[in-house]
Amino acid sequence: MREALVFFVLLLFCLQSFSQENQPQDVTQKPRKVKKEMSKVYKDWLNKDVAYIITPEEKKAFLALETDEERENFIENFWRRRDPNPDTEENEFREEYYERIAYANEHFTSGIPGWKTDRGRIYIMFGKPDSIESYPAGGVYNRPSWEGGGTTSTYPFEIWFYRHIEGVGSGIEIEFVDPTGTGEYRIARSPYEKDALLMVPGAGLTLAEELGLADKADRISGQYNNTLNFMREQDMPFRRLEILTALQRPPQVKFTDLQASLDSPVIDTNPLDFDVRVDFFRQSDNQVITAFTIQTDNRELTFEEEGGLPTAKINIFGRITAVSGKRSGIFEDSVVTHASPQELAEMKERKSIYQKAITLAPGRYKIDVIVRDVVSGSRGVRSVGFEVPKYEPEKLSTSTLILASKLRYTTEQDIGGMFVIGREKVIPNLSGEFKKGQDVGIYMHIYNAGIDQTTLRPAVDVDYVILREGKELFRQKEDWNDLNDYGQRLTIAKLLPTTQLPVGDYEIKILVRDRVNTQNKPIEASAKFRIVQ
Repeated sequence: MREALVFFVLLLFCLQSFSQENQPQDVTQKPRKVKKEMSKVYKDWLNKDVAYIITPEEKKAFLALETDEERENFIENFWRRRDPNPDTEENEFREEYYERIAYANEHFTSGIPGWKTDRGRIYIMFGKPDSIESYPAGGVYNRPSWEGGGTTSTYPFEIWFYRHIEGVGSGIEIEFVDPTGTGEYRIARSPYEKDALLMVPGAGLTLAEELGLADKADRISGQYNNTLNFMREQDMPFRRLEILTALQRPPQVKFTDLQASLDSPVIDTNPLDFDVRVDFFRQSDNQVITAFTIQTDNRELTFEEEGGLPTAKINIFGRITAVSGKRSGIFEDSVVTHASPQELAEMKERKSIYQKAITLAPGRYKIDVIVRDVVSGSRGVRSVGFEVPKYEPEKLSTSTLILASKLRYTTEQDIGGMFVIGREKVIPNLSGEFKKGQDVGIYMHIYNAGIDQTTLRPAVDVDYVILREGKELFRQKEDWNDLNDYGQRLTIAKLLPTTQLPVGDYEIKILVRDRVNTQNKPIEASAKFRIVQ
């Protein structure tokens, strides 16, 4: 009997527990997990202040933060990563960035805030263009040949020109059109968006359309004949789309991992070997253009197929420090080398080269450079000390003497690119080796040379001397007949043929003597090179 009573009590307890567990619960009484909403000041910073320059990875990380303290730390680090000179109290990038926003709001507002317009976005991201062609009233327009020629009428439009935009290219033209007449200029997707007569039958025809060689309907649909229009490469539909896409991307904070590697020992079982060269060219009494050239053998790099082509890519980071320890500049970039499968063996015997020019004041400095092969991960580090010379007024002096693998006058495509010094493109040969038959480029500036007041020609004797094993092989004097930039600066830019020179080691000396101001001591600049088969 007792056992039956105990069993009955246990059964009632179980049934009661089961009933309680299965009864509907009032969810309003349960505690709710609510994430604190981001305050307006941080929303505005994300969606307004840095909308154009924050990367997708940074935005994702910022949205994952939960406290205001974390957001404040993120914002501080965000600007620090973009600070060109972290050793100063000011963050020059941040100050200039907010100045650009203020300028955009003042000059480009048109029913919507200036920072939201296309012109405002481009100005905020890339700064002031190098030149602007403005047609605020539109009107009669004579098309250039690359737009097909002929006469039409246009909406108001502007063309902004940038010599170089990092990550986009060199010689970039951006066209803005105001088809509504409201002052809101929009980026043109084709060179014909500014044509006010595009949809008017028989009006505003190109030369080819007037001659019956083309159909205006093709131009309207975007299928215009590039051959008849002699279209420039940058106006080709796919190239224009490529540029517009690149202009949408935020500027990348590229190689912060390389910068961190400079502050800690880099141990690599397969270090990447490369050379560094520093050259100096006078800009003013207190400013010197300092060119840093970095060169590596392609056989040191790993080629990986990309888009059907073997491709090697290296990332470069450089940091310049004054003798006081103050940072004087940084640079970071990529060098990409492509080759067809048939050219790969030959390409590996060549070199990849990069150059960055920075203006520095006279004094002693050190540059730390780290180069990394993107595919293999191999890295190399170099630290080079150098002294930026002081160019005294009225005193005869010279720039660095460069032996160049390539030396020629610049073209429009060279504007804003590397290796441009004055009117010449000069690619230094860091190894000093030249193949037999390859011209040796000789490049140097002479400053404060005397002028003969009778002939108004430079009164400076310049001798080129080639030596082998210390013996003079031949000597040539500069005649200055082709000179057109004399005054405070003379430019020596010559190509030395090597066809008649036997294989071996040589030295070139340039002797400079001022005939007018005899107080100036003669100057001698020299460099060694080698002729190989």
